[in-house]
Amino acid sequence: MPRRVIELRRGGSALGGSYLYEGDALITGWHSHEVHQIEYALHGVVEVETDCAHYLLPPQQAAWIPAGLDHQAVMNPDVKTVAVMFDRTMIADSGDRARILAVSPLIREMMIYALRWPIDRSPGEDHDEQMSEGFFRTLAALVGEALEHEAPLSLPTSEHPIVAEAMDYTKNHLDTVTCAQVSRAVSVSERTLRRLFSDTLGLSWRTYLLHARMLRAMALLAAPMQSVQETATAVGFDSVSSFTRAFAQFCGETPSGYRRRVTEAQGDSVGTRPAEQPFAQQ
Repeated sequence: MPRRVIELRRGGSALGGSYLYEGDALITGWHSHEVHQIEYALHGVVEVETDCAHYLLPPQQAAWIPAGLDHQAVMNPDVKTVAVMFDRTMIADSGDRARILAVSPLIREMMIYALRWPIDRSPGEDHDEQMSEGFFRTLAALVGEALEHEAPLSLPTSEHPIVAEAMDYTKNHLDTVTCAQVSRAVSVSERTLRRLFSDTLGLSWRTYLLHARMLRAMALLAAPMQSVQETATAVGFDSVSSFTRAFAQFCGETPSGYRRRVTEAQGDSVGTRPAEQPFAQQ
């Protein structure tokens, strides 16, 4: 079944533009855009799924979605994101897959500033067209450089029915799951399960489990009042110390340090225009 193309410019010709999403939980459904997009999570957590991978967009990270890439997004409750779009010509070496990027303070502030230029504005509305074009070309150059530094915040997907079912079971039982439980759930031996993961994904089931636990932990720690102890238990660790070691190795900072940084960043207020929801168009 053909997936829809959402024209965010709505027939306009702006080289760059923006929108703010702030609202309830939303599943966008599969679609693509005619423009490149970088989406930044001010607070809350967004998940982006493509045919090749499942990405987590926690606060203070950005998702890069090149023009024409089929994807769907899951906006979790209490989410607020800023997205900036670029004409295809502005970032030539954009790649053909989604990526999660660590956002510099400069890119973050420029993305927020870009909210004064909606992506669906008509030519007559852009009274400072020369300024806006120069602004978006500069931001596009910075984003192009950032694409070289990808954050490892994704899980693979698979069309293999047993592997796909095993991954779903694993993600849904992170607090208690074992390889034996997964193999019983998908009706194969543990040896076969391990071989299938290695052959189809290029990584072991245990590595997949660890990555799934770390991504879930990052999402949980972004929630208000979520403790490190509660998070460790929720993702299957018996002790805070072992969870802290695994998290620090994966993310480069301790759970408490990550939670403090994200919480402080989420406390920043941003003055923006009223929210728009182009994802929700039918």
